[in-house]
Amino acid sequence: MKQWASAVMTIVACMALLTGCGGAGRTEPQPSADTEITTAPSGKGESTEAAPDTSASAGELETTTVSPLHVEGTKLLDSAGKPMQLRGVSTHGIAWYPQYVNADLFANLKRDWDINAVRIAMYCAESGGYCTDGNKEQLKKTVRDGIDAAVKDDMYVIVDWHTLSDNDPNMHVDQAKEFFGEIAKEYADVPNVLYEICNEPNGGTTWAQVKRYAEQVIPVVRGHAKDAVVLVGTPNWCQDIDVVASDPLDVDNVMYTVHFYAADHGQWLRDKVVAAVKAGTPVFVSEFGATAANGDGAVDVKSADAWLGMLDKYDISYIIWNLSDKHEGSALFTTNEARDPIESDLSAEGRWYRQYLRERR
Repeated sequence: MKQWASAVMTIVACMALLTGCGGAGRTEPQPSADTEITTAPSGKGESTEAAPDTSASAGELETTTVSPLHVEGTKLLDSAGKPMQLRGVSTHGIAWYPQYVNADLFANLKRDWDINAVRIAMYCAESGGYCTDGNKEQLKKTVRDGIDAAVKDDMYVIVDWHTLSDNDPNMHVDQAKEFFGEIAKEYADVPNVLYEICNEPNGGTTWAQVKRYAEQVIPVVRGHAKDAVVLVGTPNWCQDIDVVASDPLDVDNVMYTVHFYAADHGQWLRDKVVAAVKAGTPVFVSEFGATAANGDGAVDVKSADAWLGMLDKYDISYIIWNLSDKHEGSALFTTNEARDPIESDLSAEGRWYRQYLRERR
């Protein structure tokens, strides 16, 4: 396991093993660290640091060269109107694995894997979460650190309000408005930042409920970052993308998220995504894994390749889960190297994804 800054972080990390990482029915089994790639489906801290000094503004960040993004039709476009596909990685919960939020790691993955985006996942209702017993100031500091690191490395960054066990994002809508208002104000003029306002509505949460939440939170973001791209989760663990087509939000620069885990989610879900795009829905895959939906198991290369091939065909962005060395198949690392990983530090999923991206440079 990794070396923690304190005994408290060790305890929190252990508690995290009992917490879902973001998929339908997800549990936390403990696979071997040397999980092998197969082509057959396998079935789906809080820190004790002092509160940060927030006197420095986002305007003091290093100058970025990334293009401002906008949504037109089903496409994510750059400022020249050319399709922009984000291919990146997601952190695990930043309360438990904050060491993976750093500019050295992001730069390594950009250079070696050819990623251009990082997703910063901040859990809401789990132990150590923003809306439970987590250290809010430390969590916000880690989010800022992630944004600043991505900007330094000229990459895009997704700020993820990681709804999971809270099911319906309306449960913590006031906290979400507070959080996004603060972050959007600080980074209003930074084109690198996208805002994912709810991770995975589930537990029977309807699209009407998600819309009600989005219609409260998006104006808070847009009150500061008026042109920022906003990502909105869809019901049933971000699988019911079809419900959006007949009742989309009446807001510009919004995309709707789909999540999949290749060993469990196959052609039936790919067909839903293609149908949604053909119906005019802008889709963004803000989380996926090549394993089973519980985040564990072997990598299903055949299904994962089929997924990314389809997403590449339609210029749909995708972000893989997850930056950690947790003992599960979807963790990208098997060692505690969190700054300059080489191939021997990678899990089976990490090796597959790295190879896939490198072959498409």
